[in-house]
Amino acid sequence: MKFAYLALLLAAVGGWVVVQNRKRLGQMAQQAAVWVLIFVGVLAGIGLWDDVRRTVVPSQAVLQGGTITVPRAPDGHYYLTVQVNDAPLRFMVDTGASDIVLTQADAKKVGIQLDQLVYSSRALSANGEVGIAPVVLETVTLGPVRREGIRAVVNAGEMHQSLLGMRYLQQFSKIEIGDGALLLTP
Repeated sequence: MKFAYLALLLAAVGGWVVVQNRKRLGQMAQQAAVWVLIFVGVLAGIGLWDDVRRTVVPSQAVLQGGTITVPRAPDGHYYLTVQVNDAPLRFMVDTGASDIVLTQADAKKVGIQLDQLVYSSRALSANGEVGIAPVVLETVTLGPVRREGIRAVVNAGEMHQSLLGMRYLQQFSKIEIGDGALLLTP
């Protein structure tokens, strides 16, 4: 019944358009063809969106045996989604960082009170010297690996991405980079 109503409505609107543009039928047919192509293009984009998203923003996966595979992102870095205090955070793997380094925004997401932090240490970063505040994360879960009481720092400077440093990565028995992927074996 709904289909019949839509067909009748389309016929009425289409008939009105044809009557109004009867002197320009060729131009009207071109415009109709353009709109049909736009509609088909939008439908194709919606249908292929998951494939496009996986190509543009690759995601990590846990393989049989618990090995975590992380495809290299288009910018050449490796990004992991890690559960910190039961909140998902996106980290960039940084083998040049010693610790887990949280942005202030990510620290707030995991329940750290920013106004109570004491930036008692300094660190050298790509942006120069910055203040850092030591914190302890209640839980950090990456795939099948769950750890409690993990030390981290909150960066006082401007950062766009939290960093996953070597002290955390060394908890894995094997770290491999090859064929465009990072493999972490528990």
